[in-house]
Amino acid sequence: MHDEDADRPNQYALLRQRRFGPFFWTQFAGAANDNLFKFAFTVLVTYQLSVSWLPPSLAGLVIGALFILPYLLFSATSGQLADKWDKRRIFLLTKNLEIAIMALVAWGMLAQNVPLLLACIFLMGTHSTLFGPAKFAYLPQVLSERELTGGNGMVEMGTFVAILLGNVAGGLLVAVPEVGHAQVAVAGLLLALLGRLSAQFIPAGPATDPDLRINWNLFSETWRNLRLAHAHPVVFRSLLGISWMWFFGAVFLAQFPAFAKEVLHGNEQVAALLLVVFSVGVGAGALLCERLSRAQVEIGLVPLGALGMSLFAADLYLASRSLPPGSLMDMAAFLSRPAHWRVVADLLLLSMAVGIYSVPMYALIQLRSQPTHRARIIAANNILNALFMIASSLIAGALLSAGCSIPQLFLIIAGANLLVSMAVFLLVPEYLSRCVALVRTARA
Repeated sequence: MHDEDADRPNQYALLRQRRFGPFFWTQFAGAANDNLFKFAFTVLVTYQLSVSWLPPSLAGLVIGALFILPYLLFSATSGQLADKWDKRRIFLLTKNLEIAIMALVAWGMLAQNVPLLLACIFLMGTHSTLFGPAKFAYLPQVLSERELTGGNGMVEMGTFVAILLGNVAGGLLVAVPEVGHAQVAVAGLLLALLGRLSAQFIPAGPATDPDLRINWNLFSETWRNLRLAHAHPVVFRSLLGISWMWFFGAVFLAQFPAFAKEVLHGNEQVAALLLVVFSVGVGAGALLCERLSRAQVEIGLVPLGALGMSLFAADLYLASRSLPPGSLMDMAAFLSRPAHWRVVADLLLLSMAVGIYSVPMYALIQLRSQPTHRARIIAANNILNALFMIASSLIAGALLSAGCSIPQLFLIIAGANLLVSMAVFLLVPEYLSRCVALVRTARA
């Protein structure tokens, strides 16, 4: 056992290696910038500007929809480009584009030009859409099979930490009187420049299908991508599993502000705490995958993650359904009550389960997809993710409008996750058989 541990790759050591380190910081800076701008802009139109045609109640929904729309429109094209071109070329192109977009954002923030900033949200969504397929297709080109789980865990951890830091920084910077808008403009440009600098050091990721003829028809290519993914049953079911994870996670992320205020009787600090706990939990779960899987692509972790998601989501319902009413508390007052620690623990364990559930699926897709069209398979994943997240917001909105409470919504999603997971594991028995083998090995 000791010798096996000694031979095991170290996911943290990847950060010191040129094949991974510059790529990690490039994607980290991009994810942080996306969320810094999105959250700062949301605060701007919710609290600081009065825009008759964009009321605060709709601002978050409109901004989120504009950011996701490019994933539906352009994922198929970006998947083709990532298969046809060197991945490094894609990274440099997207970082150059990000600098130009952030220059427009700076202009829009200083002029308080809401239509221009909405256009920039769409453009940043396009930037992320171009980056995504190349990002996940690059990893299996530069990492061995034994490093793939750890590498994906690092990327997922980095993404959620970047989301957290971007949201926090965006909210803090834009709220500073008089200079807040200028600070957001400078921070956005600085992050874009840092991302471009880091991308300069990424080594080549050679084209896997350089003779591919690009189909510029967005709709026919989107359909072709989905059919391409569907032709590989194990891969396609993993794509559906990941998309379900985004459906599940989107329900919680979207409800944190209302859950904090209406159920937990907490102020904005408590809402921010929920986001911090969720982000840290997903990152921790993602990092745990390498150790739990012993540096293999181990899909036996997926049932364990799915079980944890349902179990702790259901307990979150039990922990929050009968909290006594009271005036809005700050974070210190909230954490001083023992009953609230159960809520925090449930949320942390639930989000760790999300990380454990998703990382092996990403690794499996990268491993089982044919290299020549791996990026297009990942583009199909992005299309499905966007569709599932849109469906998540519509279904959750319908349930809440029908009188469902937020804790009840969490219970419903816990039950739905159990049913979906059972269906996936019946279709792909390999998940459960690997899980049983993993548990037996751990006990031995």
